[in-house]
Amino acid sequence: MNNLIYLIVALAAAVVGSVLGYFIRVLIVSSRSNTIEAKIAKLASDAEEKAKLTVLEARNQAVKILEDAKVEEKEKIREIKKIEDRLDRQEVHLSQQQDQLIKKAEEVRRKMDEIEGARQEVQQIKEKEVQLLQKIAELTPEKAKEILFTKVEDMYKSELISRMQKLEQDANKEIDQRAKEMLATVVQRYAGSQVSELSTTVVQIPSDDIKGKIIGREGRNIRTLERYTGAEFLIDDTPETVIISSFDPVRRQVAKLALEKLIADGRIQPARIEEFVEKAKEDINEKIQEAGEEACYDIGVVGLNPKLIYLLGRLHFRTSFGQNVLMHSKEMAHISGMLAAELGANVKVAKMGALFHDIGKAVDHEVQGTHVEIGRKILQKFNIDEEVIKAMQAHHEEYPYETVESIIVQVADRISGARPGARRDTTEIYLKRLEDLEKIAMSFEGVEKSYAVQAGREIRVFVMPEKIDDLQARKLARDVADKIQEEMQYPGEIKINVIRESRSIEYAR
Repeated sequence: MNNLIYLIVALAAAVVGSVLGYFIRVLIVSSRSNTIEAKIAKLASDAEEKAKLTVLEARNQAVKILEDAKVEEKEKIREIKKIEDRLDRQEVHLSQQQDQLIKKAEEVRRKMDEIEGARQEVQQIKEKEVQLLQKIAELTPEKAKEILFTKVEDMYKSELISRMQKLEQDANKEIDQRAKEMLATVVQRYAGSQVSELSTTVVQIPSDDIKGKIIGREGRNIRTLERYTGAEFLIDDTPETVIISSFDPVRRQVAKLALEKLIADGRIQPARIEEFVEKAKEDINEKIQEAGEEACYDIGVVGLNPKLIYLLGRLHFRTSFGQNVLMHSKEMAHISGMLAAELGANVKVAKMGALFHDIGKAVDHEVQGTHVEIGRKILQKFNIDEEVIKAMQAHHEEYPYETVESIIVQVADRISGARPGARRDTTEIYLKRLEDLEKIAMSFEGVEKSYAVQAGREIRVFVMPEKIDDLQARKLARDVADKIQEEMQYPGEIKINVIRESRSIEYAR
């Protein structure tokens, strides 16, 4: 019984405790909930307050921006107003100027009309006077002009001729004096050999018995020689002579040297021929290189490509009109340098332009084109200064004179080629030049006869005195000179001597 009571009490106590715990928990939760709601309410209130402040600030800023925009608008309106006022004033001013110009143009037009009327009136008066003069003199204006000019020319012909002669003599005297001084200085400083050279292709042999050895059994030796040298060996009835023919001067020299060594050795056979030809090629190449280096050393040119020096040395075996091309180039370089020094030009450019002016002839047998064009390409390939190329390319007038050095190189070429003994023309070329000179002189009206003398350095032209007077004779000399310059190529200069001779013959009986 007691246990049941205890159990009931315990259950009652548990129930009471549970109820009390529940209510206590509810109270605690309720108190916490009230705290969060208060915080949320406070945050909402603060946010609302901040929003009101932000809106108020934005409204104030918008008002300020609007006021600033109104102020700026008013300022721009004032500036636009000023511009409009200025444009209005300018428009008025331009309108006034336009009115003034229209008035001036009308005034100028009126004056021009007056001038034109006066001019026409003067012209009419002049025509009436001319007609009156024609009626009186019975001459047309052209006829009167012709008579007047004829009388003036006859009256002052001698004076015109004397003045022309005096002016020409004074000019020529001054030019000749300066040129003589300059050339005398150059010639005095450089004195080169005046003996012309001819690249020979004739080999002298001890006896005609050697010819059989050179030909060999069934011609095998001579065929071997021709195959390895690239030259042609001509063996004929000429005593103790073998002629070597080839378009390439270097090949001719190799063939000549190899044949001379074979003759000296005495054993002429295909194996020995190949050996001696190779040795001859090596010797010739060494000579070519040495000749090029020696030329550069003599002229004072350094720093060139060895291949370019080799090409320069090949000119040692090339001749032009009997003149050794390398010697000619060296001589030109010295002359060009001295002329450039006298004239204040670039000495180095002038010397190099002269030294390499014929460099194209070293390979013109192998390359198509003129030696000037080939030379330009060679110098460009080896990066030679463009001024040097300009100096060398005009020596045959294929290119215009772009620098004073180009003129100096051409003058040096003429000096070197025209001096006595420098060149040797063939008989056919020589006779053809003389014939062409006489034909050119005879092509002019009034020429009776002409003679080329002094190896073509002078042409004497005899004119008919009844057709050509003294004034026309001087003009004829100039015309003949101009035509010779246009139609002929020649070294140096040609003197044109026009001779007018009048004879009066009578007999006393």
